[in-house]
Order: sequence, then structure tokens, then C-alpha cells
Amino acid sequence: MTTTEAVQAKKVSRTGPAAKTEQSLGARIAARAGGGAMRVFLVLVALFWLMPTIGLLLSSLRGPEDIAASGWWKVLTAPSELTFDNYQRLLDNSTITDSLFSTVMITVPSTFLVVVVGSLAGYAFAWMEFPGRDWWFLLVVGLLVVPVQVALIPVSELFGTIGIFETTFGVIMFHTAFGLPFAIFLLRNFFAEIPRELLEAARLDGAGEIRLFTRVVMPLGGPAIASLGIFQFLWVWNDMLVALIFADSESPPITVALQQQVRQFGNNIDVLAPGAFVSMVIPLAVFFAFQRQFVSGVMAGAVK
Repeated sequence: MTTTEAVQAKKVSRTGPAAKTEQSLGARIAARAGGGAMRVFLVLVALFWLMPTIGLLLSSLRGPEDIAASGWWKVLTAPSELTFDNYQRLLDNSTITDSLFSTVMITVPSTFLVVVVGSLAGYAFAWMEFPGRDWWFLLVVGLLVVPVQVALIPVSELFGTIGIFETTFGVIMFHTAFGLPFAIFLLRNFFAEIPRELLEAARLDGAGEIRLFTRVVMPLGGPAIASLGIFQFLWVWNDMLVALIFADSESPPITVALQQQVRQFGNNIDVLAPGAFVSMVIPLAVFFAFQRQFVSGVMAGAVK
């Protein structure tokens, strides 16, 4: 055996079994991590995070006397306490039902305007040439760091001057204005990833900017647009600060209406529990309805 062969054999004798042992140990750990024990652990974590939601649901199905007497977990041993009387009282409460309608009237236009205007502006910043485009985009990025609280007083004075303070239209305008910077930033970056050759081919076929936007860019940007719509819908639906200041006190959204149901010396739990659960279920339904588009939008650009 030559010197070179001896050195190679020595290296194999040192690294071969150890590497095999290390690989098998890592494979065993990976196999156990993906096995039944890990699934059980993840299920327990999910149940832990769902505990407040489950408690809210069970509380909404108990009478006020039962809620005052014991915690919601008592229903696990006494299922006869479950009743839909709270939801019947909720439907009979005109304040809550009107507030749900007001919330829809605020959330849907705010989401629609942000998606439409943000899509148009994102396409313009990504693919259209106009003076000062980069500087205007930097201004949009800078608006992302402006907190809502800073604008409450000056916007209130402005809305009061033009006569839209404490109106549904004013709330919609506020949510639209503060939702647009993030929408433009998100969609501009997404639209910029569209291959230039695809757009040039459409232009050679005679497509104008409007046709190019509606027939090429919008279908390709569907996942990002759906993600933006979900984010905006959840933000507006769950908002309380802006609604508390700018919304009409005679027709407040659901968050303000539930806050107004708090009594002086206690909580109106027989109305608050089912109202809060209904207010939570609607955005969850929207999220799960567009879950596939949401995941596609979040993962867009992660895999080339």
C-alpha cells in the first residue's frame, strides 16, 4: 500500500463510522420530530391558543345566572346549561344588529377602495414612467411609519371643517388613507416581479395600459391582492380607536357598540359574549374563505 492510499484509508476509518452514526442520529431525531409525539404536542399548543375562543363560545351559550355562578368550564360537566337565549336577545337588541350593519358599511368600502387604488398606484410605481416616481415612492414608504395616533387631532379638525366628522364617510376616508401606504408598498413590490417580457409581449399585441393592467397584471397579482384585502378587512373590522372618535355616535360599529354595553357596576355578559363571538366569527370566515390566496400571496417570491 502506498503512502497516499494509507492516508486515505486512515481518513475513511476515522470519518466513515462517525459520520454514519451522526447521520443516523439526526435521522432518528427528525423522524421523532415528525412522528406522533410532535403531532400531539402541536395539537395541545393549538388547543391552548384556542382556549379563549372556546371559553367565549361556551360563555355565550350560558345564561347570565350560570355565568355569574361559575366559570365556563362548568358546562363540560353540566351540558344542560347550554342555551341559545343569549343569541335570541342579541338579535332582539337593535343596537347590536344596527352596529353590525354599520361595521359592514364601513369595512367593505374601506377594503374595496384600498385594494382598487392601491393596485392602480402599485402598477404605476412598478411599470410606468413619470417625473419623480422614485421620490414619490419614497414618500409612500415614509408614510408607513406614521402612527395613527399622531393624525387623530389634525384629521379631526379637518373633518370637522369640511363637515364629515362623526360620519360613516369620514371613517371610510380615514381607514382608506392609512391603508393605502402599505397597499401601494406591497403591490408595487409584487407587480415589479412580473417578467418584463410578458408585459412587452402584451404591448406588442396592441394592449394599452388599462388592458394590460386588467388582463395581465391583475390576474397575476391575485394572491397579493387577496392578502391585502384580508389584512385591510381584519384591520378595519376590529378597529375601535378610529371608530370611537370618528364614527357616528348614533350608529357606531360593533366594537364601539359592545364597549357601550358595559354597565357601571358590571358587564352585560349575556349580550357581550354572543356579540363578541359573532364579531369574531365573521372575519374568521373571511380569512378561511380566502386562505389559499392568502398563503399564496405571503409565499409569493419566496420560491424562484
